[in-house]
Amino acid sequence: MRIIGGRLKGLRLNPPKNLPVRPTTDLAKEALFNILQNQIELEGLKVLDLFSGTGNLALEFASRYAENVTAIDRSIHCINYLKDTARQHGLNQITTFKADVFKYLELESETYNLIFADPPYDLNRIPELPKVIFHKNLLLPGGLLIVEHQSMQNLSNHPNFTEQRRYGHSSFSFFEMPENQ
Repeated sequence: MRIIGGRLKGLRLNPPKNLPVRPTTDLAKEALFNILQNQIELEGLKVLDLFSGTGNLALEFASRYAENVTAIDRSIHCINYLKDTARQHGLNQITTFKADVFKYLELESETYNLIFADPPYDLNRIPELPKVIFHKNLLLPGGLLIVEHQSMQNLSNHPNFTEQRRYGHSSFSFFEMPENQ
């Protein structure tokens, strides 16, 4: 696992082996950031990283000068690893919270340019994520929600769905908040 762009490009991440995670592969992450770079300005973004695990994506966004990255995970070990890594590399724009994602979303009132969710693939509540996020208006106008999930899962029935990109067994489903919301 490595940072693929920005000021920490090339940095190898070595999380403890015992973390309860399935990190986004470098190949899928590189493809995702190629898509994002062609759609939005990454610098200055306000990002919410749900099920952040090792913080792989949070660190990538911070390395690419996101203004603010909020990372949520229920594992204190994941949160501590991300906090330590961010501190070690001067990524002060990363804020972490140990919380159940759905409980966190119930209370959240901030709005974001981009929300990324990488839930455990066996979580049966994955289709609820877009429903909750759009119901609570957690995205700014023109904002993106990206949900990573198994390729065999289909999230296209949500009205804000725009596309699904497959990378082997993993897919990214994209949802967009209209500009004139």
